Amino acid sequence: MSQQRSTNTADAVAARRRAGVIGGLRRLAEGPSGRPLAPEDGGPSRDGESCDLCGTSVPDDHRHLLQLDERRIDCACEACWAMRAGDASYRPVGTRTAWLPELDLSEERWASFAIPIGLAFFMRSSVAGGVVGLYPSPAGATESELDLASWEALVADNPGLEDLEPDVEGLIVNRLADPRQYAIAPIDQCYMLVGLVKSKWEGISGGVGLERAIASFFDRQREVAEAQA
Repeated sequence: MSQQRSTNTADAVAARRRAGVIGGLRRLAEGPSGRPLAPEDGGPSRDGESCDLCGTSVPDDHRHLLQLDERRIDCACEACWAMRAGDASYRPVGTRTAWLPELDLSEERWASFAIPIGLAFFMRSSVAGGVVGLYPSPAGATESELDLASWEALVADNPGLEDLEPDVEGLIVNRLADPRQYAIAPIDQCYMLVGLVKSKWEGISGGVGLERAIASFFDRQREVAEAQA
């Protein structure tokens, strides 16, 4: 009986931690520190941004830090990025972008993830203790109940996914495009896609403007990946 209570308690704690991480991740969809997205990512124009840690102004191509405890992306100037990147509570947002035209993801494997649309991303979460699957919607990021066995099978078919860095980068899947598009991208880019869908959605199906914005987003990911190759 004591062992059963311990198991139930552990399960409850794990469930709370997972709920917390998903709640935090959804907040990231609004953009760094809850602010609107940049104009090029579907947000309104603004005069400039500032470092969330010291308040100094930062250029458009500034860096981001992921605050692990609050699951928050902070804009950072170069000085704060260098000073905080080694802190236990912060992780530098990933910088790698890799285009994966040969990714092996069959219809059956995709169906096993039970994601209702053809647009999603997956990340390894050190806080949740596993892989988190999320897809964009007009309301923000929505979690999918991920079948871990299906993820492990996907990794077995695509060994390069074993190198997916926890917390700071994700696998983005776009099965709405022809041909289908897959990329590994920094986690802030994953959530910029979520914010893009949220800000551009019109009507029942999303509208032509959303289709163009998504296509532009993936074109940009491919260009970055080619530049890094």
